Amino acid sequence: MMSAKRPSLSAILLLAASVPAYAHVGIGTASSFTAGFMHPLSGLDHMTAMIAVGLWAALKGGKAILAWPAAFVGVMLVGGALGMLHMPLPFVEPGILASVVALGLLVALAVDLPVSAGVAIIGLFALFHGHAHGTEVPENAGGLEYMAGFALATVLLHATGIAAGLSLGTRLRGLARLAGAACAALGVGLAFGVV
Repeated sequence: MMSAKRPSLSAILLLAASVPAYAHVGIGTASSFTAGFMHPLSGLDHMTAMIAVGLWAALKGGKAILAWPAAFVGVMLVGGALGMLHMPLPFVEPGILASVVALGLLVALAVDLPVSAGVAIIGLFALFHGHAHGTEVPENAGGLEYMAGFALATVLLHATGIAAGLSLGTRLRGLARLAGAACAALGVGLAFGVV
């Protein structure tokens, strides 16, 4: 009976001692095209989640190659607009962390979902990413240039994932899945503040 309490007590102490990890941190100004373009390229959470969308789309093939990245970019822009309007959205930071882990697992396990289900999952995560960035835009800036830059960088990261997934083909599909596992591991590391 005593041995069963020790792991539980240890887990409680570990959780109590941990501090929240923020997947998304503001970097520099958020009111120019260049700042928007550079932002997704400056954080591992953004790069890995967006490349994972492209990899997953390439693994699925067909309509997913265009539909899933387009869903991410479109919903991300909606989320950005909501953030700029200061409309609250719960669980933004946990949602961003969850996107890194979940998208990585979807790639690692080569989960084969209908295109519409993938759009829904990707859209949900994109809403969190977009909202976080929209809230960073200063009140005295329109933010449209920033969001245009962020959208373009996101498209390029998705394209990188798609190109990598397609170039690996079916013979080297395991490498794409390994990259997904690395993405998921990074998300767990971010969640626990070790990355």
